[in-house]
Amino acid sequence: MKRMVFAMFFLLVCSGTGFAQLSKISEPYEELSDSKPHDGATVWNRQATSQLSWGSTDVRYAKLNVPDVQKASHIQATAWKGERVNLQAVLWTTVDLLDVTVIAENLKCSASLIPAEAIKTHFVRYVMTDELNKDGAGGCGHRPDKTAWDSSLVADVLDTADKMPIKAHTTQAIWVNIWIPSDVQAGKYMGRLTVSGKNLSPMTLNVELDVLNRTLPLPGDWQFHLDLWQHPYAVARYYQVPLWSPEHFEAMRPIMKLLADAGQKVITATIMHKPWNGQTEDPFYSMVGKTKKIDGTWTYDYTVFDRWVEFMHSVGIDRQINCYTMIPWALHFDYIDQATNRVEYVDAVPGDTLYRQYWGSFLADFARHLKQKGWFDKTTIAMDERPLESMTEAIKLIRSVDADFKISLAGLYHPEIADELYDLCIAFGHQYPPEIKAAREKAGKISTVYTCCSEARPNTFTFSPPAEAAWIGWHVMAGNYDGYLRWSYNSWTVDPLRDSRFRTWAAGDCYLVYPDVYPGVRSSIRMERLIEGIQDYEKCRILRAEFTQKGEEANLKRLNNLIATFTIDELTAQGAGRMVEHARQVLNGF
Repeated sequence: MKRMVFAMFFLLVCSGTGFAQLSKISEPYEELSDSKPHDGATVWNRQATSQLSWGSTDVRYAKLNVPDVQKASHIQATAWKGERVNLQAVLWTTVDLLDVTVIAENLKCSASLIPAEAIKTHFVRYVMTDELNKDGAGGCGHRPDKTAWDSSLVADVLDTADKMPIKAHTTQAIWVNIWIPSDVQAGKYMGRLTVSGKNLSPMTLNVELDVLNRTLPLPGDWQFHLDLWQHPYAVARYYQVPLWSPEHFEAMRPIMKLLADAGQKVITATIMHKPWNGQTEDPFYSMVGKTKKIDGTWTYDYTVFDRWVEFMHSVGIDRQINCYTMIPWALHFDYIDQATNRVEYVDAVPGDTLYRQYWGSFLADFARHLKQKGWFDKTTIAMDERPLESMTEAIKLIRSVDADFKISLAGLYHPEIADELYDLCIAFGHQYPPEIKAAREKAGKISTVYTCCSEARPNTFTFSPPAEAAWIGWHVMAGNYDGYLRWSYNSWTVDPLRDSRFRTWAAGDCYLVYPDVYPGVRSSIRMERLIEGIQDYEKCRILRAEFTQKGEEANLKRLNNLIATFTIDELTAQGAGRMVEHARQVLNGF
């Protein structure tokens, strides 16, 4: 009986229908309570009623503590045309405030202006986090008992609400993102933010933005190979909409558009049931239906796969399609048996006759379909952290079906198969041999790096220092990688807006962005800082090319020496915030 129920559900997933739609998420939410020690009434009562100041984007300001800031009503930043600049202000109060709003004015430079529409302001919200493993060496491992881990509220969510109540004896951070138009003139732009509300007289902060006469390309033209894995099934569960329904795609559009605006290059597609053995809150299902007919032949349904790829193309993510996987974590391969009208499984290891039969038939038909759609040249058969022996057998089978199939792997570097891999992403702390990287680059292959739960730093946990996300972009340049991969863009937990902890791995490991009122998305401090680092990578790339072309050897050497400092040893010694701040000053001085 259980098996038949599962079969019916699997058929619904593959056919594009689904469970009954429930009410969409639309109500404001309350943050969880923080039980950590915090400033009491004695400390708060020494403060003026309500205060406002510029702060630092390197700091997650505690909700219940008086912020440690040197009060400043003026801030200065420097940027290229087309760049996104992040600022953070802090409001703290001893009385209850209602309907607090933030209004951004145009930034003006003579007759030129950066319109207010290019300035986004967000109230920073708080989410529950935990900590690294007890040895401080990373964040991997099971965490079934949340009380066994030191938990606290941290600032991370960038809310999209127009107004916010602020309770007495609390701090409210305000995130400001300015996306400078590419066509403005260079110069110093001046403007201000006004914060006001009930029981709060208008308070202002001044902004001075020095726009240099250099231009950053649009995200779609960035060369940084960003590969954050998407999770469409988590979106359907959170918003309680049927899988692959119009409502599902509507819910996903702003989420994936934010990713496209970060320069994402890769579509995450799944070609089997539970490629990661259901390790996330929501399992990944197959986007391809596989049916074994009564006569023993196979048919394949690409309806969901095609709709997903075409949707991602429509939001601007169209460079590559990574299809997971021929070597899952559990070697248990699904199909629908026409004779029994049930979901059945093939249990086989790479190299077995059953494995070759199951995947050989599919690969041949998949190649035909991809070529018909015009997608073959940008599609890879993708594997994740699989051993050399299994990879060797899978590659042998793929090549026997179609020698031109592209293959990708995120995992350890194996010299025996490196030439076979179009897209190879190695774990943080490992390096490509220089001659291998040069050969891969010459062949047009992609060579990237990834972080996961293993790294204590740098990382994008909800408790990680925000600057570490920006530091990653610099490290990618320093290590001569082509880009960065992380497995989790939106693998949401049960209650992602309030609790980023998960039964496995350190808090925040599962996702970088948050859901919003349907349809919408809330970015995060981590995500915005990650984009900063990618922008820095692009600026370094552009300057390197310019200095090389013009023969400016002194500038090239200075830039290369700066980039070379972004090693794990220097991160440990200096901290990400200090390194990134100094590097930006040098970068903007060229």
